[in-house]
Amino acid sequence: MNGKIRVAQYGCGKMSVYTMRYVYEKGAEIVAAFDIDENKFGKDISTIMGGEEKGVKITSNKEAEKVLSELKPDICIITTMSLFSDVYDAFEVCARLGINAISTCEEAFFPMNSNPTLTKKLDTLARESGCTLTGAGYQDIYWGNLIATLAGSTHKITKIQGSSSYNVEDYGIALARAHGAGLSLEQFDKEVASVDKVTDEERKETIEKGEYLPSYMWNVNGWLAARLGLTVTHQTQKTVPQTYKEDLYSSTLGMTVKAGDATGMSAVVTTETKEGIVIESECIGKVYAPDEFDKNEWTIYGEPDTTVVINKPSTVELTCATVVNRIPDVINARPGFVPTEEMPVLEYRTESLDKYIK
Repeated sequence: MNGKIRVAQYGCGKMSVYTMRYVYEKGAEIVAAFDIDENKFGKDISTIMGGEEKGVKITSNKEAEKVLSELKPDICIITTMSLFSDVYDAFEVCARLGINAISTCEEAFFPMNSNPTLTKKLDTLARESGCTLTGAGYQDIYWGNLIATLAGSTHKITKIQGSSSYNVEDYGIALARAHGAGLSLEQFDKEVASVDKVTDEERKETIEKGEYLPSYMWNVNGWLAARLGLTVTHQTQKTVPQTYKEDLYSSTLGMTVKAGDATGMSAVVTTETKEGIVIESECIGKVYAPDEFDKNEWTIYGEPDTTVVINKPSTVELTCATVVNRIPDVINARPGFVPTEEMPVLEYRTESLDKYIK
């Protein structure tokens, strides 16, 4: 590839502080930036990422199609919401214009098992225009490729069990709300937990309608099964509120979560496969108490048993670095909506990103 990779940033919140800086430091450049916050319109992206002015002004997401069609960047980084339906419009604009796109949206990691209808629509558009769409982030490595690599050193597997916790304060208000943070237990039961108090048939119908609300591990389990060549026969999800004994202030929510109310949630996803391997994973997202920290723990049971524990991972920075390092893989991939389980194992980029384009 001749010249720097040209990147558009869609969403100028907490995550973009890192994604935009990492783009420049990996030898690429930002050519456009979009947001919904009117207070950011017209400001140079340096007001978000820090450093000297870059000569790129933040514009309304309503102007995205016009600007993208004029500039034709090589790829768009989407760092806005956590549900696939919420980032669909951003993906759809890119797909119609033939612009590659990668998103931190957790459901976009493997949306074919939670929203197959929208995934198919985007896949068709992207194939027609010749671009690639995908989702990536922390889970790409720490819930995905790391586990798949450990599996490769195991003779026989009976069960894969994982647990990961993260502070919803680090990811913005959309994620915090999606985890039920700040809700009373009654509200949590009605607005969050009720989604999974259904029969298998009801869940299937909800998924086909594109109305299912998956936890992050729902999509991770699908990704892992696909990566390991397993055939899913049954998958369930259960969400449980997390609480704390004292009041906790949330700067992201702009409120104090009262003692006994939901600080977030735990979601456990159990996946059964034709091959007999069970994948059971849990994600715990909540407003942290002073003594709590991020933790990632996975165990592969079989011959032999293997456990890996990562304490205090910098999940925000790791998510953003993963997305930026994935850019060459996305550009190199086949057209369509392509989950990263189909892409090469992620590598550290010692040279500028454009050097990795085939």
